[in-house]
Amino acid sequence: MKTIKIGNIKIGSNHKPFIIAEMSGNHNQSLERALAIVEAAAKAGAHALKIQTYKADTMTLNTNKADFTINDEKSLWNGQNLYQLYDQAHTPWEFHKPIFDRARELGMIPFSTPFDESAVDFLEQLDVPLYKIASFENTDLPLIKKVAATGKPMIISTGMATVAELDELVRTAKEAGCQDLILLKCTSTYPASPENTNLATIPHMRELFGVQVGLSDHTLGTGVSVASIVLGATVIEKHFTLSRADGGVDSTFSMEPEEMKRLVEETERAWRAMGKVTYGPTENEKASLKFRRSLYIAKDIKAGEEFTKENLKIIRPGYGLEPKYYDHLINTTAKKDFQAGSPLTFKDLF
Repeated sequence: MKTIKIGNIKIGSNHKPFIIAEMSGNHNQSLERALAIVEAAAKAGAHALKIQTYKADTMTLNTNKADFTINDEKSLWNGQNLYQLYDQAHTPWEFHKPIFDRARELGMIPFSTPFDESAVDFLEQLDVPLYKIASFENTDLPLIKKVAATGKPMIISTGMATVAELDELVRTAKEAGCQDLILLKCTSTYPASPENTNLATIPHMRELFGVQVGLSDHTLGTGVSVASIVLGATVIEKHFTLSRADGGVDSTFSMEPEEMKRLVEETERAWRAMGKVTYGPTENEKASLKFRRSLYIAKDIKAGEEFTKENLKIIRPGYGLEPKYYDHLINTTAKKDFQAGSPLTFKDLF
């Protein structure tokens, strides 16, 4: 699979997982808090800091009609008006440059999810190095075309999309100019449950569309993300906040700094452990071969005496013959004298 390079970071199976800290609306409309989130993400080891670029007016209509109110008892936002929710959650556009500048200063890649064409135009002025398309926008083909036409890498979350819809968005992105595309397996529930995550889709999606696949993880903890690495995920995106106790639209399913630090460490550890198909001792294991069991003389034996279960034992260390020869030697005659504590080797039998 093609390696994608963004700045000095390479994304691909031969490189450690690319970890994205998603700020979303966790800044709670405070630039000071937003910058503190950037700093905490960098300290935790995240490679990228992502925000979202929209205004309430570009997301929905300012109306109280029933269609525009969330009516789902399982939703974190049940009963809320869409316009008011997006107005509360959006990142003020004047926050973008200070956030991006701070992220760059700290060595992270800053980028965003645009939700309409005006957001793409705005982000182009800020010279973002890549774009993310959210799950709820993955059927917005005009938006995908607009982003793809920039020629910059695209990451697209696949939540709710059918195979046919994914095929359409992949074709659309590539035909519009995107040469570097990454799909993120995503379950669009907040939070998501492990049982509803279906990580087995990751390798299937990679083979089906011939692109890198990662995970947009809305589950709690690090376990699901770590498991995805073993299935070939190259990118992990997690919502991030300073403290869930501080509240915010996405705080309930967002990671705190220490959790993000563990995510970075454990996903890299899982990636390093993948290795290749191999059998037999590795170079580092060869020194341990001596601790296997082997055949040793347990009591002094004179030439002409028989090997018995009392004078020949299968024990550690492993300098003698392999245990598989034990049954063949019991009740056979010793050709020479043996001292207790001596390994039995092939040369001793002839």
